[in-house]
Amino acid sequence: MPEEHHFLLQRVQPAMVGLIDGSLSTLAPIFGIAFYTHKPHAAFIAGLATAIGAGISMAYSEGLSDTGELTGRGNPLVRGGITGGGTFIGGILHTLPFLIPNYHAAVVSAAIVVGFELIGLAVIRWRFFETSFARSLLNFVVGGAIIAVVGALVGSAA
Repeated sequence: MPEEHHFLLQRVQPAMVGLIDGSLSTLAPIFGIAFYTHKPHAAFIAGLATAIGAGISMAYSEGLSDTGELTGRGNPLVRGGITGGGTFIGGILHTLPFLIPNYHAAVVSAAIVVGFELIGLAVIRWRFFETSFARSLLNFVVGGAIIAVVGALVGSAA
């Protein structure tokens, strides 16, 4: 197997899975709490807990998903660490704007950060996996929008 293929399989793919999961799965709890409480600090605490918990969960999931011996996916501890770290980073980035005390400024800033995250994910996918940038961006934007809207609706309805 070529070295580049190993790198993609053992490093980039676990990082991509983590970044995608962190960027998308943490949107609903963070925006749900923000819209429910209108308190940026509460959304920050929810986002921090979600990013840490999701990072740990994804690290375990990836590390325990296979030993890497049959699939060539590499050391499970390394893959788990990469995936967990990516998940934490993906979740914490749009959590940090909720350190802004003004509710509206925090929500708008977090939404802008999410936009940059989604563009970044599309760029990584385009660069390493030779996919269409536009299609990747559309996929991420649709997924992110659905998740954010669900979180906002739950928070608003509560």
